[in-house]
This record gives sequence, C-alpha cells and structure tokens, in this order.
Amino acid sequence: MSTSSPPLLPDPRLATSAARLTTRHAGHFSAETVQGLLADSYRRLAETARVTTHLVVLAERLAAERLDALAHVHSAPDSGLVRVLFVCSHNAGRSQLAATLLQQRAAGRVTVSSAGTHPAAEVEPHIAQVLTERGADVADAFPKPLTDEVVQAADIVITMGCGDACPVVPGRRYLDWPVADPDGAPIAVVRQIRDDIDAHITDLLTSLPA
Repeated sequence: MSTSSPPLLPDPRLATSAARLTTRHAGHFSAETVQGLLADSYRRLAETARVTTHLVVLAERLAAERLDALAHVHSAPDSGLVRVLFVCSHNAGRSQLAATLLQQRAAGRVTVSSAGTHPAAEVEPHIAQVLTERGADVADAFPKPLTDEVVQAADIVITMGCGDACPVVPGRRYLDWPVADPDGAPIAVVRQIRDDIDAHITDLLTSLPA
C-alpha cells in the first residue's frame, strides 16, 4: 500500500521549522498536515513580502498560530480561554492596534489574534510608534493573512473596515467597530484612533467572563 508523502517545502530552510512544529504537535497532527500548513503559510507571506530575509521565521510563527487554532477547533467545546480575532483589510493598522492593546490589558484572560483580508508587507510605522508609547513591544509584529483556522477557532470576531470579506462562521459573536483608518494619517490622529480602539476594548473586557 502506498502512503502519501509530505508536501514539498518551497524553501529548504523550512525543514527545521517543520521538524520543530511536527514534534510540538505530535499525536495531534501528522507531519503531512504540519508541512502543508507551513508551506501554505510561507507562500501566503511571500506574496506581499518586500524582504525575504525573515520569511522562514515568520512562516513558522504563522503556521504555529494556525496549528494552535486548528487544535482548538478539534478540542472539546468551551475549552480554554475566550479567543478574540481582530480583522481589518491590511493587518497593518487597526487590527494590530486592537490585538496588542487587548493582549496588554487582558492579563491572560483571553487568547488574541489578528489578521488582514489583504495583508500588507509590514506594520505601519505610526502604529508601531503609538503602541510603543503605551509600553507595548511590537518588534515581532507582522501582518498576517486571514485563514479559515483562526476564524473557526475564534469565539469573538471583531472587524474594522473589511466589509464582507471576513467569512461568517455560525456560533461566533461578531462585532464591527466603526474606527477611522490610520493609513496615511498624521501621528496625532493615529493616537486618537488608538485611544478610540482602547475605549472599545474597555467595553469588550467588561463583557467577558471574569
């Protein structure tokens, strides 16, 4: 009987990442599943990458997040922390702000992720600046594509300016925050947008289980 081989990796440097992720998820996902998600993550990021120096590292991080989400989908209902997903068009502005601020304020009460329907190549500099002003570490932040796994794993999906591009999964709580787009805005306006999002986060936190 023939067995299927793991998908070919688009970059040979991904082999180490694949081995690491396969070991981490042993007993849950096959090597073929892990390598398939890793290869797909690499290709998606490569579509918008301006510099490919760190593409292997970012692909591993994206694949790890997708595998974690997939594991949650396959776990028992209502298991683990509440999972919140922020979605905007490019995952370079509003959704990055919201995810970082919620992660900072929730103190481990939730699992937070963010994604873009048409991800940009990098986080906008003004976004990184106003988050740094709040004491957040954004050195590792990068725009991520919206994938089925993170949507299916989310308990709450919060959209900001991406219209109908976000898929609707039954049983999830959907919110749309009417927040201005910071793209190209002066730093003073970006700070106001940050504070507007922070006010929404205050309301969100009061609605979550203690």
